[in-house]
Amino acid sequence: MSYLVEQSIERLKFNNIRITPQRHAILEYLIDQDNHPTADEIYKALESRFPSMSVATVYNNLRLFTELGLVKEMMYGDNSSRFDFASTEHYHAICSECGKIEDIYYPGLDDVEVVASNLTGFAVNSHRLEIYGLCPDCQSKK
Repeated sequence: MSYLVEQSIERLKFNNIRITPQRHAILEYLIDQDNHPTADEIYKALESRFPSMSVATVYNNLRLFTELGLVKEMMYGDNSSRFDFASTEHYHAICSECGKIEDIYYPGLDDVEVVASNLTGFAVNSHRLEIYGLCPDCQSKK
């Protein structure tokens, strides 16, 4: 079990949340994947291991993980939400053709909330940055 999985399990236990095999598998899947899966993709990936698990179980656990700050829900227009394990603050480059999402780690923006607060007087509680363009695969097709 990876350090991130162990750390996340400890956070769940601290919040008196029972660690079911399905809950553990969903969390582990999110940590292991970097493709920002939808709830349906997570369900399809795990259904052979947990034939009695429902899509609702996946959605309910994702909601719980989001409320605890373990996972970030990424909503883009009418498309299904995608989920990202929130290990460190990062941003996203999104292909406007195929929808592929790549993580961007840019520590230069670490203080952006403080700067925004100072400039606007807002009590900033979160932010997100999205970069849109064509991924290398879509560029090569054009």
